[in-house]
Amino acid sequence: ERVARSHGWSLEGIPMLELSAIDDVLPPEAQTTVFHPSEVDLNNVTRLVMDGIRKSRPARVVFDSLSELRLLAENPLRYRRQLLSLKQEFARLGSTVLLLDDKMDRAGVRADPHVMSLSHGVIEMEQVCPDYGISRRRLRIFKMRGIRYTEGWHDYIIATGGLQVFPRLIAAEHHARFQREAAPSGIKELDNLLGGGLDRGTTTLILGAAGTGKSSLALQYVSHFAQQGQRSQIFTFDETLGIMLARARALGFGLDQHIEAGRVQAQQVDPAELSPGEFAGRVRRGVESGAKLVVIDSLNGYLNAMPGEQYLNNQLHELSSYLNQQGVVTIIIMAQHGFIASLQTPIDVSYLADTVIVLRFFEFGGELRQALSIIKKRSGHHEKTIREFRLEPGKGLRVGEPLTGFQGILTGAPVFQGEKEHMMP
Repeated sequence: ERVARSHGWSLEGIPMLELSAIDDVLPPEAQTTVFHPSEVDLNNVTRLVMDGIRKSRPARVVFDSLSELRLLAENPLRYRRQLLSLKQEFARLGSTVLLLDDKMDRAGVRADPHVMSLSHGVIEMEQVCPDYGISRRRLRIFKMRGIRYTEGWHDYIIATGGLQVFPRLIAAEHHARFQREAAPSGIKELDNLLGGGLDRGTTTLILGAAGTGKSSLALQYVSHFAQQGQRSQIFTFDETLGIMLARARALGFGLDQHIEAGRVQAQQVDPAELSPGEFAGRVRRGVESGAKLVVIDSLNGYLNAMPGEQYLNNQLHELSSYLNQQGVVTIIIMAQHGFIASLQTPIDVSYLADTVIVLRFFEFGGELRQALSIIKKRSGHHEKTIREFRLEPGKGLRVGEPLTGFQGILTGAPVFQGEKEHMMP
């Protein structure tokens, strides 16, 4: 009853029988007998249960848990016979029965085989404790006769009001019709570099060292989408919402008003507090509510927030495929190791991306500058040039003309062979 109240539920009108206190329910004459206690207790308990069932004729019956019946039976054969008789009686009454049971041990042994064979369905639930962060809860449908179900593990959480289950995302089950067209950024030079813009239904990976402007470039798209009346969703793993909004205000994006108007939904994801299934569920809810742009900032934070999770790359691939099939423009940010010339990344996810944008630092005239280039774009043509890229307070992003007078910009130590007029002032 306390558990029910904690969830805001009421058990009023629901008959309950506490089998652990069966001696208080049985009449005194039934507690003294020459027969074996297991035979008498089990029969008495079964009779009490069935008398109550026949009176109320419930649509649903819950046994929490079967350990009491198992202890009363003492003998596996007697236990199985009792379960069979209960099953036949419940089937005759048309009741749906939910049996709760514990796993036999921690060595991976399955639940009671007697229950497994007699049940129409088996749902297995487990709790996984990582080295850091909250416990992960997941379930899977182990068996369900005559019903098609989604196999595999599904993450869930226990929240006030009940369980929240996040079914494993299967991209092939979610197709939407959309017009494949270029989504502009609002910056002419950047759109020219991208051959018109980022195509809808594609995933873009923005690579670069820390401080090159990866997040700001993504915010440029968010701001322009909002100005066009389209909804966006941002998941930030690496920084707080306050810092992100302050940076957006400094660049003149006006993100606050778009968030208040509901055109932008920004979520700060706390490290080690989220399972992959719950994260995919949040993304899916945003897309179903109309989001046309999804930004994950960053993939490094996503990987660090879920340490020890197996097959994270596969889950990310499924999420990316789902977003592409919904016609969403997906931007994934990933920081490279090092600051200047390193091209190393924590993991290789280039196969996930339809478009790869690389931001680099380079030195010119004793000043550190930024350059932008497109490594690939599967969905169409793009420029092969390298353009200078700059963040200007109050004015946003600025992209210059192609840097035709340089050699070796991608190495971080270019050699200038042209005229200074080609550089942005």
